[in-house]
Amino acid sequence: MKRTSEQPGWTRQDVTTSGQRRWSTCGQPYWHGKRDVRVDTVPDPAIREPTDAIVRITSSGLCGSDLHLYEVLTPFMTEGDILGHEPMGIVEEVGPAVAGLKAGDRVVVPFQIACGTCFMCAAGLPTQCETTQVKEEGMGAALFGYTKLYGAVPGAQAEYLRVPQAQYGPIKVPQGPPGERFVYLSDVLPTAWQAVRYAGLSEGSTLAVLGLGPIGRMSCRIALHLGAATVIGVDRVPERLDGCRRDGVTVLDLETFDGQSELVDAVRDLTAGRGPDAVIDAVGTEAHGGHAGALAQTAVGLLPHRWAARLTQKAGVDRLSALHLAIAMVRRGGTISVSGVYGGMVDPLPMMTMFDKQLQLRMGQANVRRWTDEILPLLTDDDPLGVDTFASHHMPLADAPKAYEMFQKKTDGATKILFHP
Repeated sequence: MKRTSEQPGWTRQDVTTSGQRRWSTCGQPYWHGKRDVRVDTVPDPAIREPTDAIVRITSSGLCGSDLHLYEVLTPFMTEGDILGHEPMGIVEEVGPAVAGLKAGDRVVVPFQIACGTCFMCAAGLPTQCETTQVKEEGMGAALFGYTKLYGAVPGAQAEYLRVPQAQYGPIKVPQGPPGERFVYLSDVLPTAWQAVRYAGLSEGSTLAVLGLGPIGRMSCRIALHLGAATVIGVDRVPERLDGCRRDGVTVLDLETFDGQSELVDAVRDLTAGRGPDAVIDAVGTEAHGGHAGALAQTAVGLLPHRWAARLTQKAGVDRLSALHLAIAMVRRGGTISVSGVYGGMVDPLPMMTMFDKQLQLRMGQANVRRWTDEILPLLTDDDPLGVDTFASHHMPLADAPKAYEMFQKKTDGATKILFHP
């Protein structure tokens, strides 16, 4: 059976603490190559460290970041890696050092693994946790299901998940109803919340959001909830545009404009002629229209795996059309907030324009536990952020290969997919 992780201490093992082998009944998505996700049956995980917990997954999201592993970041993947980082479930077992958590608790697990006590965690930056930093790769905190760069930790699109640092990570949520709304605390809600907070919005501000996938759409909803006067959403997928239009967003279809300058002019017309106060780039490395970057990514993907990884770490490039659009679109003195994942090392940026316009730029993985106390009061029966109907598709885990293909190709109206083991 294939199992993941090249880093000691994070690997899966085949026996429980009682020495009894357990086996998942329906399997879980494994990465086997570019655009090749399969469902395999493997031994269940077990407690390995005193701070571990085992969680039986009841819901797990398919994220746009997972698609980067499906396509662009394949040089950093290992055949057999378990994918996924948006889980909710029931605690089955806890290690002796895990206080405040017990079998039967319903929890959401943040996508990053952090201790909660180091300098970085105390500063509200668990994505930089000094206890779990993947130092040999020069990266921040370990992440579930996200390449060897982030520890090759087995992911959450599975029946059972071993959760390291469970004394801090899991968030206890109410049992039973209201349904699955809490699953979005693992990634979507804190990522969108941080994107809006990093945009520096105040009541009456104007905001443009590039990319209306799950994070972009939720960022629009949060901005409106927090009092933004105008929220402009830009995308090219009809289902995304229609959904955001229903949410009260002014939407612009990228396909209807002849080039960047025409789109920028249209946004300025909606923002007193100067551009929005802030722009959120919720697209990232696979932006539509980044032809040179797309060609480079494709070429790297043709190299042997080890060579491709080394080249990407030293000379990798992104498709930067969304970020360049944000720089052109935002008003002078404005802020760009980047929530879309980028992975390039030699990306060219228009520094003269950025300096001349006196722009502020904030970015990074969402610091989930930094924001959850602000978000939890909104997960009420009133559901002001509309999370109960946020997923377009609910699918069994066994259909993961179909779901990945559908989500990447944006077919069948797929805007957000939740798996159910």
